[in-house]
Amino acid sequence: MLIFFKERLAFLSVPKTGTTAYETALRGRADMVISEPPMLKHAPVYRYNRFVRPMFLKVCDVELELMAVMREPVSWLGSWWRYRQRDFMKGKPNATHGISFDDFVLAYMKGNKPGFADVGAQSKFLEAQPNGTGITHLFKYEDQPKLQDFLTNRLGVTFDLARENVSPAVPQDLSADVEMRFKRKFDAEFALYNSIS
Repeated sequence: MLIFFKERLAFLSVPKTGTTAYETALRGRADMVISEPPMLKHAPVYRYNRFVRPMFLKVCDVELELMAVMREPVSWLGSWWRYRQRDFMKGKPNATHGISFDDFVLAYMKGNKPGFADVGAQSKFLEAQPNGTGITHLFKYEDQPKLQDFLTNRLGVTFDLARENVSPAVPQDLSADVEMRFKRKFDAEFALYNSIS
């Protein structure tokens, strides 16, 4: 998570949306960088609302706008599947070695997900809270120019992005049947993604 106090902006780090590269590029410009532990770095709206928002509201009498990035849902799951195939994951319960992408997506669709497929949901991460706290600026991961233009204009900086935290390059084949079932069951994810202008 990156906080830009003067600009009244908090950049939430949705996992697997390239935010680590933005954190590296903009950390010198940010007033606060939360990069560890992961449950704070990747604090969703509800956790931001409970712990970070009150700090700025009560101490500084300031409400920050929230920005975040969302990835196309199949691509997002594919990134998780590939990420958990890194060499050091071998033998760990969350590893996806030897698990096809079809099987990963099928496991993700279960009510009681196995550990390797328990990766949360972008819509839950971005969910607005009853008090109105929610994402003000939502960008598609696949539209990097729009995201970078927003940050350049809002922060008054230019920056270069390096590729970081990259998942292994593994062919990501999803059968038409599994994709159709996934889209039907998680239609809210796709509706949210498709609502981003």
